[in-house]
Amino acid sequence: MTKLLPPPSPAGSPSTAVLRARGWALASAALAMGLMAGFFYAYACSVMIGLARVDDRTFIDAMQWINATVRNRWFAPGFFGALALTALAVALHLSRGGRRVLPWTAAALVLYATAFGVTMGVNVPLNEDLAAVGDPALLDDPAAVRAAFEDRWVAWNTVRAIASTAALVCLLRALVLHGGASRVPAPEPDRSV
Repeated sequence: MTKLLPPPSPAGSPSTAVLRARGWALASAALAMGLMAGFFYAYACSVMIGLARVDDRTFIDAMQWINATVRNRWFAPGFFGALALTALAVALHLSRGGRRVLPWTAAALVLYATAFGVTMGVNVPLNEDLAAVGDPALLDDPAAVRAAFEDRWVAWNTVRAIASTAALVCLLRALVLHGGASRVPAPEPDRSV
C-alpha cells in the first residue's frame, strides 16, 4: 500500500511542517496568554476588590501570603511560556510566507512584554517591599504600609490585565489568519475525460 504524499508546495510557500510548527506555536502562545490574561483579570475584577473590603492587617497578611505562594510550578509555565511561545511564533513568521500573521504576533509580543515588564519592574518590587515589613500584627502603622502598596499595585495590575488581554486578541487574530493561509487548495478536477 502506498502512502499518498501532499502535493509539493508552490515556490516560496511554506512546507506542511513549517505550517504545522507555526500553528502549534500560535496555539500554544494563545493558550499561555489566555491563562495569563485570565490571571491578571481575576485580580482586577475579584481578588483586589474583595481585599479592598478587609482591614489593613488582614490585607497585608493576605497579600504577603499570595505573593509568597504565587511563584510555583503552575504559574511559571504560563508567565514565562506566554513570552517565550509568542517570541517563537514571531520567529516562525519572519519569512515571506508568514508575513500576513507577523504583525499580529509581533504586536502580541510587544503587548505581553509590556505586561511582563510591569510585573518585574513594578508589581514584584512592591510585593518584595510588602514582604519586608514583616508580620502585620507587629506593625505600628499598617494603614501607611497598605497605602504605599495597594493603589499603585492595583493600577499597574490593570495595565497588565489590559496588555495581556490585548495580546491574546492579537494571537487569536493571528490564528485566524494562519488558518486561512494554511489551507491547501483542492486539486483541480481532471477534465480530460
